[in-house]
Amino acid sequence: MLRSRGAVRALGMQDVDEALEICAQDPVTNVFVAARIVESGLAGTRGPLFAYDADGQRALCWCAANVVPVEASSRALAALATKVARRRTWASSLFGPADQVLELWDRLGRQWGPAREVRANQLVMTMSERPSVLGIPVDPAVRPARPDELDLVTPAASAMFTEEIGYPPFRGSGTAYRQGVDGLIRRGHCLVRVEDDEVVFKADLGSVALGVAQVQGVWVHPRWRGQGVAVPAMAAVVEHALAHVAPVVTLYVNDFNAPAVATYRRVGFVQTGTFATVLL
Repeated sequence: MLRSRGAVRALGMQDVDEALEICAQDPVTNVFVAARIVESGLAGTRGPLFAYDADGQRALCWCAANVVPVEASSRALAALATKVARRRTWASSLFGPADQVLELWDRLGRQWGPAREVRANQLVMTMSERPSVLGIPVDPAVRPARPDELDLVTPAASAMFTEEIGYPPFRGSGTAYRQGVDGLIRRGHCLVRVEDDEVVFKADLGSVALGVAQVQGVWVHPRWRGQGVAVPAMAAVVEHALAHVAPVVTLYVNDFNAPAVATYRRVGFVQTGTFATVLL
């Protein structure tokens, strides 16, 4: 059990195994937080990850730019909210299981003020069978981006973020953002189709842990939309992920993005849960 039973506390390097054990209760739902734990080892400044442990209930809440609850009951959310509320300076969104996120926001919103947008119904979609086995065409031109393509990929990543969130991923220097994109490329977790030195399709395996790869940052260049690029390109991403990265692939998508939902269903994804996102 986590130390300091009954208390909410910040976790550190000695707590990695226990934290991953909590995430492993639902690896698909909790892959984002599990990946951050694996990547960071919970080293450095204490506080990005808080734990609740009382009355046989264990829960977590990742609290950085993204606030993400993990396996949290109402009682756990009430306790965690007292710690999370102090982290407003860092937070730009809450996301995760819809019931947990919306209840946590009900508590935090009283102190943090109105949200910029609440996306209360996002489909969590998952698959573990190769699209090619299902008879879905796979785009052979989709491949891992090369390190020397950072200057091609970064504008595509930035455009995707801006379209999805409503504002650019950085203001002023883009050094830190470029470093993040570079890290995905060097891990082989950024897949692209490039035509005439231009990225026409991009998708990232943004979170990988506990046998699950979460696809993020899916983007088709505006000039290539409506030309049948998305389905075979996404099929290629899933093929690559299942062959080289993890046995389960997941993503989440806004319910109002009908073209994207249709694309993922055609590739073979099925809904396995519901997320919500609160944009601050």
